[in-house]
Amino acid sequence: MTDKEKGTLWIFWPFIALWRLLTFILELTGRLLAIVLGGVLMIIGVVMSLTVVGAVVGVPIAIFGFLLVMRGLF
Repeated sequence: MTDKEKGTLWIFWPFIALWRLLTFILELTGRLLAIVLGGVLMIIGVVMSLTVVGAVVGVPIAIFGFLLVMRGLF
């Protein structure tokens, strides 16, 4: 049931607004952290891929970092 269906009392609206603000801030922080961590993993993956032996591990790390950045953006 949504808030409109069950009818939230007016006295609880400040708490609901505070909770929505908190979830927005945490969601934004999580997205920013995913983008930064994905960028770092992409850089590490590319640096590791410069050697032939490191390419086995570096390419999957770079791909994972790219996917993490995409998840953070969209």
